[in-house]
Amino acid sequence: MYDYLIVGAGLFGNVWAHEATKRGKKCLVIDRRNHIGGNTYCENVEGINVHYYGAHIFHTNDKEIWDYVNSFVEFNRYTNSPIANYYGELYNLPFNMNTFYQMWKVKTPEEAKAKIQEQIEAANIKDPQNLEEQAISLVGTDIYEKLIKSYTEKQWGRKCVDLPAFIIKRLPVRFTFDNNYFNDRYQGIPIGGYNKLNEALLEGTDVRLGVDFFQNRAELEALAKQVVYTGQLDEYFGFQLGYLEYRSLRFEHQTLDTANHQGNAVVNYTDGETAFTRIIEHKHFEFGTQEKTVITHEYPQEWTPGQEPYYPVNDDKNDRLLREYRKLAEVETNVIFGGRLAEYRYYDMHQVIGSALVKVRKHFGE
Repeated sequence: MYDYLIVGAGLFGNVWAHEATKRGKKCLVIDRRNHIGGNTYCENVEGINVHYYGAHIFHTNDKEIWDYVNSFVEFNRYTNSPIANYYGELYNLPFNMNTFYQMWKVKTPEEAKAKIQEQIEAANIKDPQNLEEQAISLVGTDIYEKLIKSYTEKQWGRKCVDLPAFIIKRLPVRFTFDNNYFNDRYQGIPIGGYNKLNEALLEGTDVRLGVDFFQNRAELEALAKQVVYTGQLDEYFGFQLGYLEYRSLRFEHQTLDTANHQGNAVVNYTDGETAFTRIIEHKHFEFGTQEKTVITHEYPQEWTPGQEPYYPVNDDKNDRLLREYRKLAEVETNVIFGGRLAEYRYYDMHQVIGSALVKVRKHFGE
């Protein structure tokens, strides 16, 4: 009945469906969730597009990708400028002259550089052996203690001294008064939310929601000539070699009877006593003026099978297991594996789209 059965209605699967349909192919997209869009899904509450699975801010340096997404929906001029809250003290992110003034009252780049260098030299770390030592050797002790240490430990569920140094290979430090978190040339949010982008990508494609590929696998595979699989790589093979590990997240959404709760889309809580890592106020992504507001508390947590997998744990143990699963995947000649779960890697949205376009072109010999 179909040329392609696409397992997963996230960005990779939706881009593949659009491109294959454009080339005259017939696609069926299925997803075990009851909505399209994967983690980019937005739920409309009080006229506000709530990023249901956490903040998603589109940014890229790739003009082709930027033009591609804007061909489906217009993007606004949102600029990500998060705030850090450390026991009630507020700091601008990423680390820039505003941050350094707030922390030390220094007013010139020379003063800021001298303060950071003084702390780096005092720490006297020559060969960083863990994340803590790596961070201090890059930005000194004050920034590490207030803005990195506890936030990172909450995010990963492990002490910084027990995390490998390579997680923080470098830290963005700017000696300008620039609060733009990303250095990318293009940045924004789809006007009307990400659902508009995903709906446009799936136009002309058959979609079935609430369908678990693994519960009706043989029946579903029989519907198409080829499978495009975007789910967990180890799950495809029945976890036969063991589980690839992830960090997971839990979200608590609240509607508040106020027009403006925190004055910013993202506020990170970098102290060790606050259980959540950040509060997201969704209306600010689209400069909303609604009478009410919706906020989301984001709690990192250990991943166990059955929970949503968010961040791959790319340590030596998981990398070895990944190589073994990739060997199994290479034998599956009738299956195309793609996306963050099937490739077990952290992808930004533009990278998922770019990866899908590359694989489409390769598949069709273009």
